[in-house]
Amino acid sequence: MEYRQFGQTDLQVSAIGFGCWEIGGTYGQIDEGQFQRAVQRAIDSGINCFDTAEAYGMGVSEQALARALGPHRQDVIVVTKFGVGYDEMPNRRDSSRKRVMASIEKSLHKLQTDYIDVYLVHWPDVNTPFDETMRALDDIVRQGKARYIGVSNFRLGQLEACMQLRRIDVVQYGWNMFDRRMETEIFPCCAAQHIGVMAYGSLAYGMLTGTFSADTRFEESDWRSRQGNVGSLNLFRTLFGPDEFPRNLKAVDELKTLAAEYRKTLPQFALRWTTSNPVVSTALVGFRHPAEVEENLGALGWTISAEDLAAIDAIFARHGAVTVPPGWLED
Repeated sequence: MEYRQFGQTDLQVSAIGFGCWEIGGTYGQIDEGQFQRAVQRAIDSGINCFDTAEAYGMGVSEQALARALGPHRQDVIVVTKFGVGYDEMPNRRDSSRKRVMASIEKSLHKLQTDYIDVYLVHWPDVNTPFDETMRALDDIVRQGKARYIGVSNFRLGQLEACMQLRRIDVVQYGWNMFDRRMETEIFPCCAAQHIGVMAYGSLAYGMLTGTFSADTRFEESDWRSRQGNVGSLNLFRTLFGPDEFPRNLKAVDELKTLAAEYRKTLPQFALRWTTSNPVVSTALVGFRHPAEVEENLGALGWTISAEDLAAIDAIFARHGAVTVPPGWLED
């Protein structure tokens, strides 16, 4: 396993992290037994970072991760998030002090632990002053309920505003071949401030697994069945939209050929691309069963040449596939 410094924390994090969004229930049916075996295989393989969130099934994912980790909780880094998914709140968001204090207790209970390694604000809440949120997060660190704190999906100005109030230890942003928006402003800021970066959507929510075709139909319970329309989020429209999806599939087919030149599968090749940015501490990927753990470990221990990085860009350009979606991550 390849380990990287997690910002300025005292944590060394595996270059590949285990993302637990899928087990929360919005990716169609997943066998929890297979998920638990995948978690065990990941731990045995040296993966030490597990990412979940209160909003992933409103506790379903956290509880599933706790059951899967069992006695290995102390051996891994657990990251969870709060701040979104509350039906009674404007835009379903709330990062008030009251919410911080309530949510950390719920997450500790559901994760069956007495501390969270990294606790993140999932999405910015513009109706709560950042000072209130940062002070609350600082308090839970002082109380020993979280070791480090951070934010996810914050715009540059919002991130910088929070940094003036309290050090941000870790951030989490979408980053993959199909979405490179963070390289312009966010990543340079993180590099300059030595903030740990977690990349999510590393395989473009399945697009870079190479398993989709023009005939692919997603289960109704799978959010991808909405063709990229997920509320105000601007993360998926240029991936699964009716006009973009066919173009993306053609680009993916060419990427498979390039991956084969390295004797790698497309997921391995794509995950290597994601982890090749030096600012990325860990690249999150979901695992439904143990075989996927073995598959994705093949992304480590080699490099993509500068010539082939340019070839990747040419493939996207040739098919009109979008790599910098217009606008921010949400409307």
